[in-house]
Amino acid sequence: MIDRPVRVGLQLQPQHMEYSTIRETVAEAEELGVDLLFNWDHFYPLYGEPDGLHFECWSMLAAWAEQTSRVEIGALVACNTYRNPDLLADMARTIDHISAGRLILGIGAGWFQRDYDEYGYEFGTPGTRLDALAEALPRIEARWGKLNPPPTRKIPVMIGGGGEKKTLRMVAQHADIWNTLAKGDDLVRKIDVLKGHCATVGRDVSEIEISVGMADALPAENAQAYYDLGVRQFICSQGGPKPDLGPLREWLAWRDSKN
Repeated sequence: MIDRPVRVGLQLQPQHMEYSTIRETVAEAEELGVDLLFNWDHFYPLYGEPDGLHFECWSMLAAWAEQTSRVEIGALVACNTYRNPDLLADMARTIDHISAGRLILGIGAGWFQRDYDEYGYEFGTPGTRLDALAEALPRIEARWGKLNPPPTRKIPVMIGGGGEKKTLRMVAQHADIWNTLAKGDDLVRKIDVLKGHCATVGRDVSEIEISVGMADALPAENAQAYYDLGVRQFICSQGGPKPDLGPLREWLAWRDSKN
């Protein structure tokens, strides 16, 4: 059994704000002591004005790699079908080097149809997108083994999603971190399903860090219940026009009380 500390992250949604605000918020979050800093991999806002301000994921991560010095960074989560998996592996390896070993490769199957339609990708079905992710993960791992220079470390893979037949099987096979929005009894059931997949592939489920998205919730609400289930990574979310880091401060204080 792996004894994990609590880690707190911020998903800074790259929507409805100027990049100068994003840059300032990144600096403030790292100064506050956040463990993880994520954006997301979309091309348009997910809520609010649909054609509002928005910036691209991976070029932003490269900038964060230079701007920050301690916090781990990544996408929550990258859409597999927007990029050739070997290219994505190389992009991740490059940002791993820029950041001196602080990149997490968050990845998922994709779901936001407007991204696909506007940028010319085939949307397909949930099943075909999940099958594509299953094919991509070993390609990414294989490409990391071929690159010169190689990654600075084993880049942690975070898989987002909760599909019990396909997604959680991929988590058992490939992930270091599983990110979910599941709550309550639903989360309990999915953890049990994940344990079953891990047993099938011969892996200890404790090797996988469980990450939950908490939006703007506060730890007083239900953090202990998640903690008791084995969750050790808690992700707050903020977007524009002016992110409010008040909830993040409370999560960081709670983290420190647990660790």
